[in-house]
Amino acid sequence: MNKLTPKIYRTTNWSTYNKALINRGNISIWFDSATQWYAPSIGKQGRNQIYSDAAIQCCLMIKSLFRLSLRMVTG
Repeated sequence: MNKLTPKIYRTTNWSTYNKALINRGNISIWFDSATQWYAPSIGKQGRNQIYSDAAIQCCLMIKSLFRLSLRMVTG
């Protein structure tokens, strides 16, 4: 039997290839514009919350989905 020769791929468009390598790790996430990201003031004593429960849940879900540390999610 004849041995198969591997195919040789040559890059002809280097600028597009480099852009594709740079963007390979990027991810886009779309959120609903009606989502309330900041917590409403309650009017009680103590410090007000900055972010709503929905925003905190979203960050924790992204953290567990992609196995990231919390610092990487908030950045």
